[in-house]
Amino acid sequence: MALMQCSFYSEVLGLSTSMNVIVPQETHTQIGMEGHAASGKHPVLYLLHGLSDDHTIWLRRTSIERYAAAYGLAIVMPDVHRSFYTDMQQGGKYFTFVSEELPRLAESFFHFSNRREDRFVAGLSMGGYGALKLGMSLPERYAAAASLSGATDITSMYNRRDEEYELEVRRIFGSPEEVKGSSNDLFYLAEQLASHKGTASLPQLYQCCGTEDFLYEDNIRFRDHMKELDIPLTYEEEPGEHEWGYWDTKIQRVLEWLPLSR
Repeated sequence: MALMQCSFYSEVLGLSTSMNVIVPQETHTQIGMEGHAASGKHPVLYLLHGLSDDHTIWLRRTSIERYAAAYGLAIVMPDVHRSFYTDMQQGGKYFTFVSEELPRLAESFFHFSNRREDRFVAGLSMGGYGALKLGMSLPERYAAAASLSGATDITSMYNRRDEEYELEVRRIFGSPEEVKGSSNDLFYLAEQLASHKGTASLPQLYQCCGTEDFLYEDNIRFRDHMKELDIPLTYEEEPGEHEWGYWDTKIQRVLEWLPLSR
């Protein structure tokens, strides 16, 4: 695998930003790891960080480069600050950035496939929310979306901590009334997805959460909502908290689960 640390200018955000990119490389003599790469353009997983992290965190807290080597899968890890992958009420247009500009730039910079069946998204916590939001908002672009301990119910974030945190949530999303039934509401996006089940291909969806995680109840509500709507969802839970030991294990499971052409 090759690791690229890429700094570039975003027209959408109006600023310079960064992403870390892992690119498949065919290797046979590297001690402790054998890398695989397709002869054509590489399939790509957009791997999203959580609220307190940045584009470096998956490399620092997991062995994602080693895990991905066996699959011939490129990994793109962008930096979105504390935006919740959203076109913020007061701030940057981060959903437009990750949904429109980022894939276009990544596919122009690197030898990545632009086919839906080769494009996937996953993330943890805030990034789990972002992954489901991208997959359900744009089912025509993503073959699969995976949430690890995702923030699946934005309305529950109001009054969750302290006044400063609630002000931050309001700067991102506006009021709880503005979230409910909007493109920032995963429950609403699921209903929209269900209404198109007969007319469009649905992305494969994966959700996991530890039973001791503070977001566990939110995840259960979302899982049950998907079940009521009869939307196929791979759901897994086991003992675990909101921490990197759990996510390091589960990202390996996500890579196994992805519908990669082998």
